[in-house]
Amino acid sequence: MKSPQAAIHSTAQVHPTASVGHFAVIGEGVVIGEQSVIGHGVIIHDGVIIGARVRVDDQTVLGKRPMKGVISATTEIKELPPLTIGDDCLIGTGAVLYRGARLGPKCLIADLAGIREDAEIGEGTIVGRGAYVENRCVVGRYVKIESMAYVAAYSEIGDRCFVAPMVTVTNDNFVGRTKERFQQFKGVTIKRGGRVGANTTLLPGAVIEEDALVGAGSVVRGTVPARQIAYGQPARAVRPVPEAQLLDNQGWADVAPKKP
Repeated sequence: MKSPQAAIHSTAQVHPTASVGHFAVIGEGVVIGEQSVIGHGVIIHDGVIIGARVRVDDQTVLGKRPMKGVISATTEIKELPPLTIGDDCLIGTGAVLYRGARLGPKCLIADLAGIREDAEIGEGTIVGRGAYVENRCVVGRYVKIESMAYVAAYSEIGDRCFVAPMVTVTNDNFVGRTKERFQQFKGVTIKRGGRVGANTTLLPGAVIEEDALVGAGSVVRGTVPARQIAYGQPARAVRPVPEAQLLDNQGWADVAPKKP
C-alpha cells in the first residue's frame, strides 16, 4: 500500500508489493524492492537503491548529502554514488544514512544511528542506537557496534568484531591544530574477531589484532597483540584470551577455522 499523502517522484520505481507510509518523500530515480516497508515521514533522496524486504522506520533520512563547514577536516564535497541498501536490512527510526554509503544484506541500523558517505557496512552487521560510523570507514560482516559508539573516519573493522557501548575511535593526533594534521589523519584497525570493551578510547592508528580483547575503560595506543587480553591506561597485554572465546571456536557457519 502506498499512502496518498506520500510524495513519490514519477521516476521512482516502487515495487507493487512495497508499502509507503504517510508523508514519506521519495526522490527522483529511487528504487524500492519487493515487500519493503517505508515508514511515515521517511525522506528518501534521489537515486537511493533499496533491496527487497527492507524495513525503514518512521522519520528516517536516506541518501543525505554531506555538508562541509568552513573548518571541516575530513569532509569532501564531490559527486557520490547512490546510497545502496541490501536485501533484508532493518533501518530504525530517525537514522540518517548518507549518499555514497553501502550496506550489505541483513544489516540492522538502529534508531538515531548515522552512517556517513563512503562508508561500507558488511552483511549482517548491527550498528546500535545512536552509534555513528564516519566517512571512509569499512566495517566487515557480522560486526556489532553497540549503542553510542563512535567510529572515526578512515577506520577499518574486520568480520565478527565487537565494539561495546560508548567506545570512542579517534583519528587526529594533532587534536585540531597545525596544517600537518591534514596529511596525518589515521583511523584505527580492528582485525577479524577483535573485541573492545565499553567506554574504551582508541587513539589514532591503534591496531587491535585478530581475536584480541580490550578491557572496558582502556586507552589504546599502538598495537594489541592477537589473542591477547589488554587493559589499562594505556592498555597493556596481560594474558591470553581463553580458548573457548576464540572466534574459530564459536561454531558459526560463516567462520571457517584456520588451517594449522
